[in-house]
Order: sequence, then C-alpha cells, then structure tokens
Amino acid sequence: MPKPRSNELVQGRYFRWLLGKRDGIYVADGRSNTPKLGRYSLETGQKDEALRALQELDLTMAVRHGLASPDLLKSDRSQLLPLTEGRKLYERYVGRPAVANGPKPATAKRYRAVLDKFVQHCAQNRVRYWNEVNRELFDGYAAWLDDESYAYATEYLELTTLKQILKYLVSIERLHASALFPYPMRKPTGTDTYCWTPQEVAAILKQCETPELAWLRSLTLTLAYTGMRISELAQLRWSDIDLQRRMITIRDESTSRSSAGRERRTTKSGHSRTFPIHPDLATSLEAMDHHPDGVVFHGPLGGKIKPDKVRRSLIRDALTPLAPQFPKDGDEPGFIDGRLHSFRHYFCSTCANAGIPERVLMDWLGHRSSKMVHRYYHLHDQESHRQMARLATLGSSDPGSG
Repeated sequence: MPKPRSNELVQGRYFRWLLGKRDGIYVADGRSNTPKLGRYSLETGQKDEALRALQELDLTMAVRHGLASPDLLKSDRSQLLPLTEGRKLYERYVGRPAVANGPKPATAKRYRAVLDKFVQHCAQNRVRYWNEVNRELFDGYAAWLDDESYAYATEYLELTTLKQILKYLVSIERLHASALFPYPMRKPTGTDTYCWTPQEVAAILKQCETPELAWLRSLTLTLAYTGMRISELAQLRWSDIDLQRRMITIRDESTSRSSAGRERRTTKSGHSRTFPIHPDLATSLEAMDHHPDGVVFHGPLGGKIKPDKVRRSLIRDALTPLAPQFPKDGDEPGFIDGRLHSFRHYFCSTCANAGIPERVLMDWLGHRSSKMVHRYYHLHDQESHRQMARLATLGSSDPGSG
C-alpha cells in the first residue's frame, strides 16, 4: 500500500502547495507547479500564521511569474476585494426594490450579463481582485468585445456599467479612491445597426427551416413581424397572446405584485402595449407546442431564451452560411453585420414603406418618440419619389399617368 501523505495539500489563489513541518517549522513546497516554485520555510510553528504566510508567498510568486499585478504587493491584504465579493455587493445594490429607487429587473439582469462576461475575461487574464482593474484591462476587454462582434453601443454600455461599479465600490469604501481612473469614451450617435432587406430576412428564415433550427426560425419570424426587443420576446407568455382577436400584449409589471416563482416583467418604456398579429405570424404561433411553463419561446434544448446564445446561433447558423449571397459593399455595415436588433429596424423600415402612419408604428414598438422611427420615415427619398409618382397629374384621373 502507498505510504499515506503526511503533508497537507493547500490550493492557493494562484498555485498548489504542500504544507508540512520540518523541525517544528511549517514549510511550503511548490515544486509540483508549472513552473516549479521550490520549497520555502514559513518561519512559524503555528498553523494559522503559516497559512497567512502561505497566502503572501502565493501572491509573491504570482507577481514574480507575471500572473498578478505588482500593485497587489503594495496593498494592504485586508483591503483586497475579490471579484466575486465585489460583484455580490453591487448586485445586492441594484437588486433593491423599486420603492427604494432600484432599477427595473430587466436592467439589473443586463448588469448581471455584463458581469458574467467581464468576470470571464478577468479569469482568462488571471485577474482576481477589483483592485487590479485598470485602464489596460478595460482596453483588453473592449478589444475582446470587438472580436466577439458586439455592437459599438453594447461595448459602450458594458464599459460604462463597469465604471459605475468601480465608482459604487469606492463610494462604500470597499475600494480606495485611487481605484478610479479616467476612461473617456465617445458616446454612440445615430445607429450602426444594419437594417436587413426583405430578401435577406427571407433567406434567414429559409436557412432555419431544418428541424435543428426550428426554434430559431420561429423566434426570428416573430422578431421580423413584430419588431419586439429580444428581451421582450424572451419573456413572452401564452397568456399575452390572443389568437382569436389576433393581438399580442407586451406587459410591464414593474409596479405589480410579483407572482410566486416568477420575475416581474418590465419594458424599456415602463408601459404595457398591445399590437395586432400578422396573419403569417398567427399561422406560426398556432402551430407551436405549448410548454408547461407558459413561456412561448425556448432554446434548442428547451431552456430559457438567452439573448447572447441566440445571437451566437444567428451568426453561426444563419448569417455566416448566407454571407456569400449578400456580400458587403466596401466598409459600410452589411448583411453579415446584422444582429437581433436588426429585425426591429427591418420591421420599422417595412412599416414605413407600407405607408403605416408613424404614430401607429411608435405605439406598436412602445416608443413615445423615436429617432429610429423618424429616420425610416424621413430618409427614404427613393420611396418618397415613388409615392409622389403615384399621384394623379393635374387634369388626369389616372394615377401615375404623368
């Protein structure tokens, strides 16, 4: 039988160590790591003191091998704030109730999505503390978002959220004021969202006609025929759909009593809205199975709709295979640059071209005012000329004869 191990295995934040005693003094052995770290006396016979010394040794070795910021060695260890702990503090803060001026649940959920990605990026870069977050890390995170094909407005939102988190952690004195740093950004103006053409949307729907992508087809068809936001679609319930009257209601429940086991649903405008169902969409909805949870749309494995996963599936399974059919024109955004929000722009554009009154469309989309809607109603010069040509010329009763 193998000889029982007399040393204790201790997993530090960066390395693994064997903790043992020699002549009554604790010794840390890091030779099993890559790179091999050697063996060190912790200069104490008390275990609690040895463990504290081991934490210090673990960090020192991490800095020496480029796995941690040298600034951490200058900091008071008691002031180090792990990413997980700082995240809990901020999520507790944004999770306060509406009566305490807390943000909407959808906003808090968006913050969680930002933190999910940021913490993942930090782990890949061996960053474990909020004290290590700096301009260089922000630059790297922005570049990573770029590589993942996120829109400029999304990148702006993510970095702005992280700046707010740092500011909050400083305000509650969990970080020193020196943790804040200037990070100027150019605010998004206008939109860089690509608006798909009817031919491109038709191609996407056809691409998703396989059994494996049926879930994506029903989802994209609904986005194209309603202009809903993906967050609204993900929360849509069968109780929101009246197939007899052919109407859909998007509900804002921010001031309602929450149902047991279910989050209150909110809209960006803070108001509920109702709009008609297109006949083609009604046919699609009537053919769908009803899930026991009452939610209309689910992912490929039957789980909840997660916007990031839908976005990745859209790019991988539809846009990339179809890209050769719709090549880009120079440096301008093209078909391959479209994203889930492009369906909202497509819906807006088709409504404008169909002559639906601007005020009606804004009600359907849930806007009190909208630069996006205004853009599609006032920048379609070719369509304006075409409509003008339909008018009867003076002295003629035949429309378009002139």
